[in-house]
Amino acid sequence: MLRAAGVSAGDEVIVPAFGDSEPAEAALLAGAMPVFADIDPDTYCLDPAAVETVVSPRTVAVVVVHRFGHQAPLGSLYAVGRRHGFLVLEQGEAGAPYANVAVRKERAAHLDRRLRGVRTPQGGAAHTYEQYVVRVPGNGRPDRDAFARALRARGVDCRVPVKTPVHRMPAFRRDAFLPETERAADETLALPLDGALTKRDMQRMVSVCNALGGLLQDAF
Repeated sequence: MLRAAGVSAGDEVIVPAFGDSEPAEAALLAGAMPVFADIDPDTYCLDPAAVETVVSPRTVAVVVVHRFGHQAPLGSLYAVGRRHGFLVLEQGEAGAPYANVAVRKERAAHLDRRLRGVRTPQGGAAHTYEQYVVRVPGNGRPDRDAFARALRARGVDCRVPVKTPVHRMPAFRRDAFLPETERAADETLALPLDGALTKRDMQRMVSVCNALGGLLQDAF
């Protein structure tokens, strides 16, 4: 996609650091330099204001990734692109089949109403809940990781959605100021929301999260 857009050596491509490394790798393969911009803390997608702060005369494109079922603010990003004369390219996120979206939204609403031990996702009508990502606030990654281990020990499946932001990876290490990306990487946890989840599973998840999260209430 980048090569087809004419991206080449000496160009810069703005990409998110919160997620997989594919956009940054694609920029390098096209001969360009990946430049990382920060995310919106509610949607985990690129923040248009943060994108604008890293634009340079060599910027030729931004790769926008929709994250966890949140849609990136394309209107605002296209406006930034027009203002500075660069392309806005979309990368979709693989997720649940369309038929499952209504079920996922229903289960997400159920969890939103009952979970107290974690910070629930910012929803909205457009959110399709490809993943149900909560926040475990505290003093950084050890709190989230300890919380995840405790959940798994009590039979609740969960996973860290982004273990290492791309700008921390050795191949892409940059001295970038990305506070929301860093915070999200340290606090986020994806809870199960798939078709195999039973009502009993959801009750157990709520009960365990609320019991463990009671220790974290002062951090909210």
